[in-house]
Amino acid sequence: MRGNQGGVAMTTKRTFADFKEFYEFYLGEHSNPTCRRLHFIGTSHAAALVLMAFLAWRWEPVLFALIQGYLFAWIGHFFFEHNRPATFTHPWFSFRGDWKMWWQVLAGKIEI
Repeated sequence: MRGNQGGVAMTTKRTFADFKEFYEFYLGEHSNPTCRRLHFIGTSHAAALVLMAFLAWRWEPVLFALIQGYLFAWIGHFFFEHNRPATFTHPWFSFRGDWKMWWQVLAGKIEI
């Protein structure tokens, strides 16, 4: 269920039987192309920063990867999708959903 508080739709806590069921919901929460693009950009930057951290044997880029990834995603939700990110209620499923959607964009299964 959703309500609207201050212009941002709020998602109430839902339960999902498994990731597959969650991912169907997740895709519905990312119907705006700009939101999907921002997710893709943020996830791509995060992947590059994690790779850089691994290659340089430094942990600081991992922190920036998390900030970078979520910043782009949350801008997409708050300003374009007008909903609350699933990260707030389902952090692990949401993290997995980000990466699955990223791979599906790369594979041409989801359009941005």
